[in-house]
Amino acid sequence: MEDKIVRVRIWVVLVLLLAGLVVWIPEIGKANFRNPQANLEVHFFDVGQGDAIFIKTPDGIQVLIDGGPDSSVLRELGSQMKVFDRNIDLVIATHSDKDHIGGLIDVLNRYDVKNILLTENKNATEASDIFSKNTKAENASIILARRGQVFQLGASTTLEILSPAGPTDGWESNNASIIVQLRYGDIEFMLTGDAPYEIEDYLVSIYGDQLESEVLKLGHHGSKTSTSEIFLEVVDPEYAVVSSGKDNRYGHPNKDVIGRTIISGAKIYSTIEAGTISFVSDGREVWLK
Repeated sequence: MEDKIVRVRIWVVLVLLLAGLVVWIPEIGKANFRNPQANLEVHFFDVGQGDAIFIKTPDGIQVLIDGGPDSSVLRELGSQMKVFDRNIDLVIATHSDKDHIGGLIDVLNRYDVKNILLTENKNATEASDIFSKNTKAENASIILARRGQVFQLGASTTLEILSPAGPTDGWESNNASIIVQLRYGDIEFMLTGDAPYEIEDYLVSIYGDQLESEVLKLGHHGSKTSTSEIFLEVVDPEYAVVSSGKDNRYGHPNKDVIGRTIISGAKIYSTIEAGTISFVSDGREVWLK
């Protein structure tokens, strides 16, 4: 009898520990039936030299990851959201560089954002200062990103934080990037911000094959600092996306990165040539819209 009681207590503790990793945000849960649809949609917006990724889940949840360098993101959001829809359930600022948060300043001015996920990392720039002030004025729930958090985006879709593991005060901004894996059924999207090799290696050592994803956003706009051979091998993407601007001064995407991505077997799509790149998934397969 005592053994049975001990086993029950152990199971209770395990359940509580697992439950602690899941972040169910009431404001997101309430959005379930706002715009229900059959499939998951992920749009890699064409915002020039920068990142902006818009997610619409089958349960009607709307998530924006980064906002590019300027107000171009408003045009792109307008093409995907209903005319009178001014609500975004979750905004994620992967890190404090202007090409990721510049447009989020305009988003916070235009839209009612319920939840904002970010890190402690800040740049000594005007864009970083304004974004910080606007987040405080938005009256949104502010959540600090930590490895292991799992956001339940309605009943059918999850978003797991893979990095950072702790506070990022004083970190180099790219190293502090929030890295997430979006999952719907059997389909995953790996969204890496501007994370460099060192962070990719860390992820491989921690997660291994869990990193496997059908769609990979190449880190740092296809820069030579990211998308190592081992990371590509473990993620094993079917599709790879480059989000960068035409004739940018950084030379993104790097030709060696493109070369090893092609060798990996992934099909590459770039916002430079294709404009906004949209994927649709039914949880079993993923395809270009």
